[in-house]
Amino acid sequence: MSIDGIEKNIATLLEKAVDRFASNEMLYFITEDKSYTYRQLNDTVNQYAVILQKAGISKGDHFAMMLANGPEFIFVWLALAKIGAVAVPLNIRLQGEDLEYALNDSDSVGLVIADEYAPVFKQVKDNTPDIKILFSVGVEAGDIGPNLPGLALTAATEFSGVEVGEDDLISIQYTSGTTGFPKGCLLTHEYWQTLAWVAAQKMSERDVFFCVEPFYYMDPPWELLMCIMKGMKMVVARSYSPSKFMPTIRKYGITVSWALLSYWIFKQPEYPEDKENNLRILFSGAIPKGIHKAFEERFNTPLREGYGMTEIGPGIVMPLEDGHMSGSGSVGKPTAFRTVKIVDEAGQEVVQGETGELWVSGPGMFVGYYNKPEATDAAFSGEWFRTGDLFREDEQGYFYIVGRIKEMIKRAGDNIAAVEVENVLMSHPKILSAAVVPVPDQDRKEEVKAYIVPALGESSETIPPAEIIAHCVKNLADFKVPRYVEYKESFPTTPTGKIRKALILQEREDLTSGCYDRLTDE
Repeated sequence: MSIDGIEKNIATLLEKAVDRFASNEMLYFITEDKSYTYRQLNDTVNQYAVILQKAGISKGDHFAMMLANGPEFIFVWLALAKIGAVAVPLNIRLQGEDLEYALNDSDSVGLVIADEYAPVFKQVKDNTPDIKILFSVGVEAGDIGPNLPGLALTAATEFSGVEVGEDDLISIQYTSGTTGFPKGCLLTHEYWQTLAWVAAQKMSERDVFFCVEPFYYMDPPWELLMCIMKGMKMVVARSYSPSKFMPTIRKYGITVSWALLSYWIFKQPEYPEDKENNLRILFSGAIPKGIHKAFEERFNTPLREGYGMTEIGPGIVMPLEDGHMSGSGSVGKPTAFRTVKIVDEAGQEVVQGETGELWVSGPGMFVGYYNKPEATDAAFSGEWFRTGDLFREDEQGYFYIVGRIKEMIKRAGDNIAAVEVENVLMSHPKILSAAVVPVPDQDRKEEVKAYIVPALGESSETIPPAEIIAHCVKNLADFKVPRYVEYKESFPTTPTGKIRKALILQEREDLTSGCYDRLTDE
């Protein structure tokens, strides 16, 4: 791809960055209190590549990683890129059956695992016979395999490299699906660099990026590469804490970050120093319209939403300069290298303003689902990827998420987008989070049920069902107002905060029992 800043492979990208920014601080890990310059990062990555290659990892091999947010994850991921091998990042919360599935489904030949997760691997070790190369990370290393960081310390800082092209795979990224076993997305060196390039266009060498998401998710790799492209510094947190987010932003002079679900941050107690930060832009997903402008005012920070998927990489994002759209509910306009269209059930483009499924095409998207050709074929219509998400486009060319096709509630002939009802619910200051699902109904086919997690210090007594219903009546068409309301302390979620509704629906056979019913007012 002849785009300035996108190299033939990720190793070349890193090495050219060392030539430009050698002594610049590249990484700082808060928990470990460790920092690395660009040259130190490259030297360490080379050491890891030497050890992995000596152990038998070659170009094209699949190598699994079960590591938390720490230096080792980045070192291994970039080392595999230099070898031309394929990283398989694993969710650190996987238990026996799920871990066994991921290792076998990905055809991984090796694994590096932190000591704290080793007991889970031991449970399935006999059922994952293809795992021949094992390394451990941690102070008690040696139980599973040799300590990779220890070996790397004495390895050479030069690595001869392997011929790797932009179309070669660098990772199999498992989607954080909310139902069933996840699918492995095949991602190339071009994919990750395209995503990073799009994000890097508004960045500069002076920016400091704060990374809070789990490294095994899709965002941290492109965030890392974005920083490398621009000579930026990336500050890394071990985990995401809404209460510590803004204090950390202030402490380290962060200028850019991606916030996991901004309403979690907004609903923290207010402090006089909220506006005292260096943030010039904060990205987030699922921004409730009702808090968007209030968030920007409270923290004196532009808050921008975007839309992407593991399969497509970049998709749609709200430009930084379009502050007039805050609170509109729009996720923005298509990014560079992405063409989108909204289609009906027959695959024909709808009239502007009408709702339909979003299809996406462009260079640098995923290659397909690993070992699942039927799923890959079903996901595409020619060059177009079918997102499964319902969108509409306004007359100014801004796009709006209406909901997931599979999360539409069909009530007496009306289609209700669960996400619309959820956004209204979460605009209430006493509600932290909400999940809206369909429940069977004899007369209307389906009814609307709302699960509510009250905000900190609130409860079913301080925000009773009648108040919730009244809030919905004020902000929704009458047929969209939930009939049933149930309170929960928390929701089961994916690592990125998506509520796993399938697990909620399995909690009991009759989901209309034991909860408030507005028709009976009980």
